[in-house]
Amino acid sequence: METERERFPKLRQVLLFVLLAQTCAEQEDYSIAEETDRGSFVANLAKDIGLGVGELSWRRARVVFSNHKRHFQLNLQTGDLQVNEKLDREELCGHIEPCVLQFQVLLKEPLEVYRFKLLVNDINDNSPVFPETEMILKILENTLPGTVFPLKNAQDLDVGINNIQNYTVYPNSHFHVLTRIGGEGRKYPELVLLKALDREEQPELRLTLTAVDGGAPPKTGTALVLVDVLDINDNAPEFVHPVYHVQILENSTLGSLIVTVSARDLDTGINGEVFYSFFYADEEITKTFALNELTGEIKIIKKLDFEKIMSYEVDIKASDGAGLSGKCMVKIQVVDINDNSPELTVASLISLIPENSPKTTIALFSVQDRDSGENGRMICYIQQDVPFTLKPSIENFYKLVTEGALDRETKAEYNITITVTDLGTPKLKTEHNITVLVSDVNDNAPAFTQASYTLRVRENNSPALHIGTVSATDTDAGANAQVTYSLLPPADPHVPLASLVSINADNGHLFALRSLDYEALRAFEFRVGAADRGSPPLSSQALVRVLVEDDNDNAPFVLYPLQNTSAPCTELLPRAAEPGYLVTKVVAVDGDAGQNAWLSYQLLKATEPGLFGVWAHNGEVRTARPLSERDAARHRLLVLVKDNGEPPLSASVTLHVLLVDGFSQPHLPPPEAEAEAAAAAPADPLTVYLVVALASVSSLFLFSVLVFVAVRLCGRGGAARAGRCSVPEGPFPGHLVDVSGTGTLSHSYQYEVCLSRGIGTSEFKFLKSVASNRQGSVNDVEENSNFVNGF
Repeated sequence: METERERFPKLRQVLLFVLLAQTCAEQEDYSIAEETDRGSFVANLAKDIGLGVGELSWRRARVVFSNHKRHFQLNLQTGDLQVNEKLDREELCGHIEPCVLQFQVLLKEPLEVYRFKLLVNDINDNSPVFPETEMILKILENTLPGTVFPLKNAQDLDVGINNIQNYTVYPNSHFHVLTRIGGEGRKYPELVLLKALDREEQPELRLTLTAVDGGAPPKTGTALVLVDVLDINDNAPEFVHPVYHVQILENSTLGSLIVTVSARDLDTGINGEVFYSFFYADEEITKTFALNELTGEIKIIKKLDFEKIMSYEVDIKASDGAGLSGKCMVKIQVVDINDNSPELTVASLISLIPENSPKTTIALFSVQDRDSGENGRMICYIQQDVPFTLKPSIENFYKLVTEGALDRETKAEYNITITVTDLGTPKLKTEHNITVLVSDVNDNAPAFTQASYTLRVRENNSPALHIGTVSATDTDAGANAQVTYSLLPPADPHVPLASLVSINADNGHLFALRSLDYEALRAFEFRVGAADRGSPPLSSQALVRVLVEDDNDNAPFVLYPLQNTSAPCTELLPRAAEPGYLVTKVVAVDGDAGQNAWLSYQLLKATEPGLFGVWAHNGEVRTARPLSERDAARHRLLVLVKDNGEPPLSASVTLHVLLVDGFSQPHLPPPEAEAEAAAAAPADPLTVYLVVALASVSSLFLFSVLVFVAVRLCGRGGAARAGRCSVPEGPFPGHLVDVSGTGTLSHSYQYEVCLSRGIGTSEFKFLKSVASNRQGSVNDVEENSNFVNGF
């Protein structure tokens, strides 16, 4: 079924009128007789709508009646509309003809509404009933033939042909009955006198009045009419107005006066006294109005309701004491007031929708107001601060639709108030609250609190030490917000990341797996990942840089003079040297960095105190005073080299100084050597051979030890390749450091220096010394010594 819809502007407030401009294409009316058995077939809605039988089930079709009762049920398997309960047309519609029930068929996915009408046909299931089983009629004996006497009509709840069609009377020797039609289509009996009455001959007549309806077979109702023949009373009461028109508000208070009817009787005495009564009154009238039989005042004794009964017609009879009567009609029009708030009925509701969904219909609802006129016209709207809008559907239905995709991270719950206000005075309104929850979709990746992290750890740490924490948050909810941390593969495959650090997958704690060595690895970096548990999972990365802080774990190492040779190194000092003469220079390095590598020199012990001094910052050994002939020829100095770490580490070196008159004087052997030579002079040749052999073996062993130490030291720097030290690019030159001199130094030395890769202060390692010519200058020694100390 196609529907014609009127487009409204896209406004927050949507005007809904009781008589909507939009209508449905009319369907052929269905009809069914009242009192039809439950389960009876009415129509096949699937065929009439044009849908397959299976579509009704998966589109969740259902039938909604305007009076919210389940008169019928829809079989979703066959599409048949069946009777759910017996229908009583008189209960549903009363005297309204035709009796039409309106209902809608709601379909979902997509949402559609179809409108149908159902005609309930009357059957002759009610007999005519008189309000009184016995009526008394007083007639003067001098009444002329042809006089008409109105009687109370019977009531038949059926309508149309099944309602009362005519009246009969029996016996009919004096009277016959006429059937008259009233203003509302009701048929009234009137008794017509055929021949004059004689009270002396027959003071009372008993007649049977029968009401016959038009059913097949017809049903009847009877009442007894007692005719009391009276003496002459020739004036009947007469009302001032045959018809009274009255309007009264439906909210009038009980006891309010509606109207006062008045009748006059020209007779006197008892024949002129007028008494008022309801001529014909059904149960509804007698419960609603009260009539004062003496004054003719009509008052309200029951609350009026315009929505149930809009008007009343009340027949009033005025009777005199002699039995004559007159009749008038009071037409009471009930005036509607705005006493009914609008009603809102939700037909379909979705309370949970996923975020990022396109425009979605949240609810389908209908509104109505039982008042009339302006009191029944309505405005429907929602608040302004929600991303929803109202769209009119067919007739009095509305859709609540999202304006666009919703974001749960912005707002997860919406409370929508639908307000329906009528245009009456005073205005009445109805509010209905709808709560819409937005379910989470994994649309947000975890975000680290920092793009990069810098962690510091001191070397020589204990394994499994907690060195820091990375943290990421996810604005989603549930499993979509549960973050798992992991180490990403390093960009440099040579970095053994798996053996350096580990990460707790649940909280992002980072741990050092082994003890770190500042001299071997001063810094490294890697990336960590954070992934949620959504589907599909989302992830992000952050850079972590670990800086290893130096610890004072390396004592100073003396490069010169060498301390691992069998023969001590002897420095020559001319006796003519002036104070401040440079005797030698102690060269030392420290593998640590920073203040841990700052070295200071101190003279601990000397053969002749006060003769020599050591400069604290560069290790230069100089004379402190002039030499004299009384000074010993040989001196032994003990120099302490100490770093600036906490606690400080140190090393000591022993210097041998020989005083000579000039550099042309041959090297004097020590006293111990002269004593040995004197003792060995008279020795035989065999002893000489043994001494030479022993010296050769010792020299060879010492040379092997020196080579082994040199290889080991070069291996620690990681630069030994093909028998030579590879010097990486850095702040230091890669050539040999030449420490040589003449005059004050008895030997010249060259030191090959290896620098380990890294940043900052590189590791300085002594490898070996090479004998060279004794030529050079003291200035060269001082310059090169300062260079070495700069390490």
